[in-house]
Order: sequence, then structure tokens, then C-alpha cells
Amino acid sequence: MLPIIETIPLRHMASGDVLSLQVYKFIGAQSGKKVYIQSNLHGAEISGNAVIHQLIEFLVGINAADLTGEIWLVPVCNPMGTNERAQHFSPGRYCSYEAKDWNRIFWDYEKEADDLAAFAKSQLLLEIEVVRHNYLTIIKQKFAQLLEKINSLSSVPFTQKFRYKLQSLSLDADYLIDLHSSNNQGLNYLYYFHNRELSSKYFLLDFGILLDEYDGDAFDEAFIKPWLALEQHFHSLGREIKFDVEAWTLELGTGMQINPDSVMQGVKGIQNYLIQKGCIRNIVLPSLSEDVTLNNQMLFIKRGNIIKYYSPIGGMIQDRVKLGCFVKVNEVIYKVLSFNKLSQLPQVIDIRAQESGLVYDISTNQAVNEGEFVIGIGAIQ
Repeated sequence: MLPIIETIPLRHMASGDVLSLQVYKFIGAQSGKKVYIQSNLHGAEISGNAVIHQLIEFLVGINAADLTGEIWLVPVCNPMGTNERAQHFSPGRYCSYEAKDWNRIFWDYEKEADDLAAFAKSQLLLEIEVVRHNYLTIIKQKFAQLLEKINSLSSVPFTQKFRYKLQSLSLDADYLIDLHSSNNQGLNYLYYFHNRELSSKYFLLDFGILLDEYDGDAFDEAFIKPWLALEQHFHSLGREIKFDVEAWTLELGTGMQINPDSVMQGVKGIQNYLIQKGCIRNIVLPSLSEDVTLNNQMLFIKRGNIIKYYSPIGGMIQDRVKLGCFVKVNEVIYKVLSFNKLSQLPQVIDIRAQESGLVYDISTNQAVNEGEFVIGIGAIQ
């Protein structure tokens, strides 16, 4: 099956060049769910591009009859960030002109919803698919109003144009997957949302973080937050409802690198997710038993229980615990070799764990100024 390939102009540069997005659309023989997958929203986080390449190769090799619905893939979704360089390093996390994180700029309908409680009450007795259609229609209408300001003579800052392009591609999706990597050195894991724990196991990863704290400005948050809010309003009215709408951020290894193991886990997990959600049929993944694909065991930690350690003093990090290990409360997790300008000998300072937990993220640079990130631990309570 070959995809429909669409090139979308994104930004006209001072040089006269035009940066573009490329979307690969695989359309199944039967209608069904829409899956939207993008990568490289932050410039240094490139593993997802290799994942999407392998997914394209996988989908090209199946028949249209084996795909229900459609899958849209957008690699290198932020060419501005991807192309940014600082000598040998590829930062690309922020729009330097506006000083904004590229993944903290997105439009969240819930923040503009006029009266979500009244809408939920009006839909209380309707079938869930009718409610979904009615709600999505309202979201689309509100989103379309953004274009009026974008096309005005005064126009808008580029981050608003950029978010409009990406969200216009994904707003009506059922399942959204945003592929990232650690800004430092990280494990392979995912972020998930309330009441979506079961589906998270389909990605076959060892570790997941529940987003129990979020503001709706990130890409995955802006997509699913309105649906979670509507579910909560139904709950307050005495009706338990769960939309088949899901958003995921997969964190695949380390930035500025394409780690083969991270790519393999990302591809395998997404393939299994698509199969378990009924998007792909009649496909058996090699070397994966039914027990593994359906009953993957994961460690789940709430975002509110994540502890990030910042160096209390400038110096050199030594004897740091390894990525992926478990630490106990009061265990030494790293040491800081600290020099001074006070005519004194250097000091080595022990830093101990506040809580027991999993080391999921560590800094790349082992030379730190006071207040810089050193290690991230998911506390197990």
C-alpha cells in the first residue's frame, strides 16, 4: 500500500527559501479511526524520525484491506528547531525569536470553552458517538476562528501560525502519538493521561508517567485535555463516559542520537498499539507472544512524584548512579567535586536521594553551575 504524500508550505524565510512539512497518509480500505503520529517537535530529538521511517516501510508492505481507518505520519515536524545549531550541538528546543518552548505553545479549547457544564448536560442522554461528533464540531468551529487573525494584515507571531498548521492536521484524530527524546540522557518511556493506563501497556515499554499535572499547552495535552474535561463533567452529572480518544508522548532515548534500541522499541510498541486498537488487522508481529502484547507489565509513576535534582553548588559531577537503576532513600546518588576561589582545597559533596525511586533521566554535561539539572528520579511511594 502506497501513501498519499502531501507537502505543506510552513514558513517563508528571509532568504526566500520555504520550509515545509511532509505528511504521509495511509488510507485503509475501510473507514475507521484516524491515527496521527509526528516526530522531532524539539530540534535535538531525532529518534522519532527513524521510527516514522520504519513505520512507513511497515505500512507500505501491508494491504489496504488490512488497514481500518487512516494513519498520518509527519516526520521532522519542526524544521526550524531541527536545523538550529550551536557549534556541534543541536538545541532547537525553543523558538529563539519569541523565547518559547516549541512544545508549550498549543491551543487548548477548554481554556476558551464558554460553558462546558451546560454542553455536557445537553448531551447527557445521547449516544457517545453522537456526543463526540457534536463536541468535535464545536472544537473545529472555535479553532477555525484562529485563521481570521492569522490572515489579517497585522498577522500573528510565527508560533501561532506553526501551531495552527500542526493542530489542523491532528485536531480530528482519534489517537495522537508525539515522538520525543530526552533533552539529556533518558530511558524509553511514555507519558499518559487519566483513565488510559490499559492502552499504555500496548506500547510494550517498561515505564510510564501519568500526567496528573499539566496546563494544556503541550501538543498532547492540548489535544486530549478538552475530552478529559468533558468526561469529568459527565461524571459530575452521574454518567460515566470514556471517549475513545487517546494522546501519547513517547520519550525514546537520548537527544541528538538515533539509538537503535530506542528506535526498535518505538516501532514495535506503535505497531502493537495499532494492532490492539484494531487499526491494523491480519498482521502478526514476529517474536512477540500474545501474552507479551496484551499483558505487558509497566511501572507507573505520577508526574507529581517526579523529583528533579539540581546541583546545590557549581562543580564536576562524579560517581553518579546509572540510568535505569533503582535507588533507596538517603542513598548517595551523585557527588559534586567543587573548586573554590577562597584559597581552600577542593571539596567533594555527597548528594543523597530524598525518596526511593527509578533513575529515568540524567544530564549529559557533567560540569554544572549551581542550580543546573543533574538527575531525574521517579519516586516510588
